[in-house]
Amino acid sequence: MRFPIRISLCLSLALTSLLGVSVAQAKACQKPIYLTFDTGNMAVAETVAAILKRQQIKATFFLANEKTYRGDYSLDDGWKSFWQERVKEGHQFGSHTYDHVYYIKDLPANSPSDARVQMRPQFGANANQAKSFSSAEVCAEINRVNTRFQQLSDRPLDPIWRAAGGKTSPRLIAMAEQCGYRHIGWAPAGFLGDELSSEKFPNQVLLEKALRSVKPGDITMAHLGIWSRKDAWAPTVLEPLIEGWKRKGYCFDVLPLSPAKAGPI
Repeated sequence: MRFPIRISLCLSLALTSLLGVSVAQAKACQKPIYLTFDTGNMAVAETVAAILKRQQIKATFFLANEKTYRGDYSLDDGWKSFWQERVKEGHQFGSHTYDHVYYIKDLPANSPSDARVQMRPQFGANANQAKSFSSAEVCAEINRVNTRFQQLSDRPLDPIWRAAGGKTSPRLIAMAEQCGYRHIGWAPAGFLGDELSSEKFPNQVLLEKALRSVKPGDITMAHLGIWSRKDAWAPTVLEPLIEGWKRKGYCFDVLPLSPAKAGPI
């Protein structure tokens, strides 16, 4: 039995569509590694971006307004095109607090509504001064990045954040969750060591350690530039690391997003 040309064409298109779905499902990331980068001094930002583009993988960037190797700041207008290009490439973006604010400790509170934390901004008008932050002030600090990022890229942040240095407390995490931001740390093995001493931790040692230790499902952490390391990590290690993980059958994805769950403060 011969089908009319129109019916045959429809069947062919339907089969092609089904095959496409099947191939897409087969290609779904089954052993994901989640690459994340904090801003840092931005000295290797273009290098990291070029490697990610060449390797055709997506990553998550956590943004703070940090001083860069050029003497400006990472959320200045001079970095506008950089962030716009990363948006076009489909990466994910979270807040790293605007002034790269370090958590110090929870402060005594008479009631949950009076809960406060002590934090120290690294940059901005109150740089290196310990300050008391209310829940509203924590949210404002995180949201400042969102406001600025939208000015630069016409896109809001994803509802995620990372504390400076990864230092948090349950109270601080709950404060941020109340304004919709879920905290993202990293796996112990996912600390890629780009801020460590070059003399004690050469790039080859860091590469071998990451290839050996990082497992599927791990979140990794590195920077777009760091002041504390003599031999830059990313230009030497990042691409061989990605290629090594690919040989192991690992794949790369942006972080799965779920709503933040506000808890007691």
